[in-house]
Amino acid sequence: MSVLRWKSFEENEDRPDKPRRYGVTEMRGPHYTLLTQNVLQDIFESMGQFVDGLKFSGGSHSLMSKDFIKEVTNMAHQHDIYVSTGDWAEHLLRRGPSAFREYVEECKNLGFDTIELNVGSLEVPEETLLRFVHLIKSGGLKAKPQFAVKFNKSDIPIVGDRAFGAYIVPRPRSTEFIEDVDLLIRRAERCLEAGADMIMIDADDVCKYTDSLRADIIAKVIGRLGLEKTMFEASNPRTSEWFIKQYGPKVNLYVDHSQVMDLECLRGHNLGKNHASVLGSSYFLF
Repeated sequence: MSVLRWKSFEENEDRPDKPRRYGVTEMRGPHYTLLTQNVLQDIFESMGQFVDGLKFSGGSHSLMSKDFIKEVTNMAHQHDIYVSTGDWAEHLLRRGPSAFREYVEECKNLGFDTIELNVGSLEVPEETLLRFVHLIKSGGLKAKPQFAVKFNKSDIPIVGDRAFGAYIVPRPRSTEFIEDVDLLIRRAERCLEAGADMIMIDADDVCKYTDSLRADIIAKVIGRLGLEKTMFEASNPRTSEWFIKQYGPKVNLYVDHSQVMDLECLRGHNLGKNHASVLGSSYFLF
């Protein structure tokens, strides 16, 4: 009988045990798909060693009972998985200055470990953003500001089959807002200086075209902020594969629960010459 076991990585190798400072895999929780407590339990028991964090996307935790949230956070902690909020803090601003402090305290009571701040949705001055980071840290939780990278889609080259030398009608310039990447990085640096633990980069627009145009934006963000302090949202398996091929297994990624196993296999294939796969050798027992 053959028994297939997962390869265990030594502490001095590129894939350390949890808690990890790099190579973090944060998993999307209930939002786009319905994940019941039993489904999450199955995921944690089968793939928990590959999941570092669970994120309640899109403020989904605001629609769930407190008892259910506590059950999920307790279950995650049993598998050494931290739990993060999603986009929700911006909805508290209309309640007044004390609402955010109360929100931090409630998140702590529910078992959350990290609070994410969607900087684009908050639309607050930089000093107010830094004050929010301080409030989260003083409350005993981790802070994870999220920044969105945007660029003009009319800059994307037209792809597809065409005759050599054929004239292509240029695209009209769009009027969408273009993010100043240098300003974004400077604000992210200030958040890290204020105590933020991780910077989440929503670069979905950029990542869709990384192999054709804007990989330079990703390189600039990582070059300035560092690989350990930056996490990228990988909206599809192709994006995850691009990040692993470009930056190796140490890159931090936020993925859907359906991509966790594929992502870990990609990390294993890029651990070095001694790791052709995350699967260890098969043993034959008689």
